[in-house]
Amino acid sequence: MKTNSVFSLTVSADDAGSRLDKFLSSLEDVSSRNYAKHLIEDNRVLVNGKVVKPSFALSEGQVVEIHFPELQSTELKPYNLKLDIVFEDEHVLVVNKPSGLVVHPAAGHQQDTLVNALLHHTTDLSMKNEIRPGIVHRIDKETSGLLVVAKNDVAHEALAQQFKNKTTHRVYYAVLQGQLPKTQGTIKSYLGRHPVDRKRFSSVKENNRVITDADLVLPHAKWAVTHFSKISQHSNMSYVRLQLETGRTHQIRVHMSEQGHPLVGDTTYGFSAKRMKELGLNRFFLHAAELGFTHPITKEDLLFKIPWPEADRTLLVQWGFEKP
Repeated sequence: MKTNSVFSLTVSADDAGSRLDKFLSSLEDVSSRNYAKHLIEDNRVLVNGKVVKPSFALSEGQVVEIHFPELQSTELKPYNLKLDIVFEDEHVLVVNKPSGLVVHPAAGHQQDTLVNALLHHTTDLSMKNEIRPGIVHRIDKETSGLLVVAKNDVAHEALAQQFKNKTTHRVYYAVLQGQLPKTQGTIKSYLGRHPVDRKRFSSVKENNRVITDADLVLPHAKWAVTHFSKISQHSNMSYVRLQLETGRTHQIRVHMSEQGHPLVGDTTYGFSAKRMKELGLNRFFLHAAELGFTHPITKEDLLFKIPWPEADRTLLVQWGFEKP
């Protein structure tokens, strides 16, 4: 069986009892029940080294191994999806990504991603990464909001350097579980794969304390800084503004959950599945509302702001948050 990558993870106590196909669909690289079933029936998923059925009930401590099929860059095809383009010139474009859209092709999403939609919109995209043309940074599938896309390699390199140097401006808004005790604060840590649950990330600890020394070089972990401020609270929820110094995978989700306040709807990081059903949700609430950077060619400072999607604003008002 020819594969592009193998991914393994250990079943946590929270996932014990889950059907295998449902468990796989919660992973970002799978993200759909149908694709999970396809992988299982194609004998690409092993539990403790054995092939099982999609309905197999998982137990804590079992090791799930996924052999993803090969993905070729030449397979990329345009996807006819209308994009909300906020800004565009010959070098860059800024797009308002809807929640539910995966940024770049991966196993399970090879032709229905933002990249595929960009290929339908324009043939001018940077090729620094042939599988992810144009993509300089990314946000989670469930997250809505702003991304900048490079239309050529020169623009891509300049933008990537800005993200590396932490000179970009990135602000998110989120709804958290519970009422934050502080009105504002800063969270600093090194983020790496969770030691037990490999589909999650977590802050690296030493002697049971989070490491906050910024001058260290840790293997398999990256420095992350999140600034937060509470805007309002209602019905045991907090509405917050989050500004990133760094942009690590799951950074906001990890940092807030480790404060005891996971994003509403984020069952991967501790939000109650029961409460999720009560609220009628199928995802978490996080919005990339502001994005600022220096234009890679003209050197003009650009700042873009975008409100929550209308449906989300309606729901936020129903929860008691005015003018989200």
